[in-house]
Amino acid sequence: MSVDLRTTYLGMELSNPVVVSACPMAEDVDQLARLEDAGAAAAVFPSLFEEQIEREELEIHGFYEQATESFAESVTYFPEMTDYNVGPGAYLRRLEEARKRVSIPVIGSLNGISAGGWVHYARQMQQAGASAIELNTFVITADLDADAATIEKRQVELVKAVRAAVTIPLAVKISPFYSATAHFAKQLVDAGADGLVLFNRFVHPDIDLDTLTVRPHLKLSRSYDGLLPMTWIALLHKRVDASLAATRGVHTAEDALKMLLVGADIVEVASTLYENGPEQVGVIRDGIRSWLEHREYESVEQAKGSLSYAHSPDPAAFERAGYLRTLASYTSRVV
Repeated sequence: MSVDLRTTYLGMELSNPVVVSACPMAEDVDQLARLEDAGAAAAVFPSLFEEQIEREELEIHGFYEQATESFAESVTYFPEMTDYNVGPGAYLRRLEEARKRVSIPVIGSLNGISAGGWVHYARQMQQAGASAIELNTFVITADLDADAATIEKRQVELVKAVRAAVTIPLAVKISPFYSATAHFAKQLVDAGADGLVLFNRFVHPDIDLDTLTVRPHLKLSRSYDGLLPMTWIALLHKRVDASLAATRGVHTAEDALKMLLVGADIVEVASTLYENGPEQVGVIRDGIRSWLEHREYESVEQAKGSLSYAHSPDPAAFERAGYLRTLASYTSRVV
């Protein structure tokens, strides 16, 4: 009897737990079709950044204003506004095209900073046919007067605003850098999040010593990077009423299985696709099936969460006692 790989995420039934994370590969319609053929159960579009939209609109506005004090006849050389790709138009057109091209769910991703921006663009994503929305709460707060409670409250209010504006499922992608991550996760779910995506991956700036300039520095993730989201998924499984997605550090079937066993509903993959090609989706999916069959599981659902904090025979392994025990065991091996 074949293992049932189906899983439920954000209320959507997916054919298997392997989902393409937000990355440029998911936005290329031809690549997206190839990923679907390889076995991807869904895909997340790259984030639409509110700042990018505002900057583009300001640039176009400045172009229209630059000659207003010149001769009146000069207005005739202004192009029609429809000739310009203002706002999220291009993004939404690609999203619409993707929805027509593939049969798997396509999830829109939004990285906003204001309630108005999030709500406005979330509505447009829904109208463009997004199956769900993933809100990416990537933010670095350098304001010395902004305390943690204020920052968290602002993000919770943003989630409430988007939840009230759209009817499609809503996931929130957060960072691990909160002093009370579990409490904050519960706040987001109470505010209307149908799912949590753990975790954001920050792109750290680097210094070019030759030019003395700051430049972006991006490295693909490694399997080790999955240990942090795995820990928190284990701690949150069955303790918050929301779907859980693991993103960061899932490169192999073994990585994916660990996430599923601690309670993830799906795993989002990106780095491994750039290293191994779209077909890696199928390799991971088939590896999950093979492992489950070998251990006589009937389905993904049966295995899901069996090693989470709520179900683990050794819950302390996910707490401080586990940390102490790990250090002690490592020291013993060295000695």
